[in-house]
Amino acid sequence: MRLFLINVIGMDVYIDKPKCTGCHHCFDVCPVAVFEMRGRGTSGNPDADGANKDNAPDSMKWTGKSDDQIVQKWGNVKDGHNHFAEKSDGKSGGISVGVNGSSCILCQACLIECEGECIHIIDDTGTKYQSIYK
Repeated sequence: MRLFLINVIGMDVYIDKPKCTGCHHCFDVCPVAVFEMRGRGTSGNPDADGANKDNAPDSMKWTGKSDDQIVQKWGNVKDGHNHFAEKSDGKSGGISVGVNGSSCILCQACLIECEGECIHIIDDTGTKYQSIYK
């Protein structure tokens, strides 16, 4: 039996930043390092730490404010994650950025694990995939 890994050319991976809880699940499960965790910037410069380094549409860029529904759902959850923290502590916090989308192999692990349901992938045929929390 032969095993082939197929790298789909032309993948675009981006994050709906206001919905990102900073849980690190995408970063932790991705086998090809598509994601980086960045800081949430400052009130005067939300992109100071590079939160908008992926190809997210303007409506999904980080402007310094998290989605109210996501904050209501995850803000008080005690699961060991530091949800919505300004900076990553290496385990949680910060904001996810799809900096290496072309490496995506469409395993979809990130789509299943994303708490904020904020990950978007568009493959080379234009098919769109969006995270849905398990």
